Amino acid sequence: MEDGFSLQDAIVGIYGLGLMGGSLALALRGYCSIIVGFDSDPSALELALSRGIVDQAETSSVKSLPRVDVLILAMPVPAILDTLAQLPALMTEPCIVLDVGSTKRNIIAAMAALPKYFDPIGGHPICGKENLGLENADRALYQDAPFVVTPLERTTQRAKSAVAQIVSAVGAHLIEMSAEEQDNILATTSHLPFLLSSALAHSTPQEFSSLIGPGFRSTSRLAGTPAHMMMGILKSNRDNVLKAIQNFLGSLNEIEAILQTENYAELELILKQSRNSYLAITEH
Repeated sequence: MEDGFSLQDAIVGIYGLGLMGGSLALALRGYCSIIVGFDSDPSALELALSRGIVDQAETSSVKSLPRVDVLILAMPVPAILDTLAQLPALMTEPCIVLDVGSTKRNIIAAMAALPKYFDPIGGHPICGKENLGLENADRALYQDAPFVVTPLERTTQRAKSAVAQIVSAVGAHLIEMSAEEQDNILATTSHLPFLLSSALAHSTPQEFSSLIGPGFRSTSRLAGTPAHMMMGILKSNRDNVLKAIQNFLGSLNEIEAILQTENYAELELILKQSRNSYLAITEH
């Protein structure tokens, strides 16, 4: 037990039983006292109970939520923001609040406005897959994944300890940074790749489908993510995403100009540098 918090003795609530929330519940099985799942979809609650993903299942549309020691918000960014605004009316007991949203600045600002009996802390596990929903929940989804934690000034050591224990239990690696830094980095490493995949899929004629191989499939895979899951991310991180797009266009324009002038020695040099960058980035 650290700083008065023991995950083994804690009641953990997971608000949102989709891919991320369901996978988190599966990964936490055996590491906490009780897992309570909250969702507005009765079929998700039924599936979570029938598969033993949670110990208790509660609708998130009731006027009050039962007491939990930690409440994890596992929904898209707009839904997290809506829930944070409603939380004081739903919970009156002290509680650690953690989210797993993909962008952090707006969420951290909303957390800062919570009443003092809440102990909020931001989080973002860098994992997932394009096939969403509780039916695709995977106990190993968080294994070996970076898990960014963005504390507020008001975040207590107890909340930090709770999150550290949760991150360790699911097999992820904790990385602490500011909300601004996380949003800036993720614009390039996560949000831009989705847009590039979407642009590639959108610009490829359907009649080319018979000649699509592994390279195209791996490069365009993220385009399979439902658009509604990404809209809140792109809106809330618009400024950083635009900067990431401009940086990428600079590199693409450079390659285009070299092809226009047929300077193949320069092209080969850039491609070698790109390969070295790829190897350096992905070996970590």
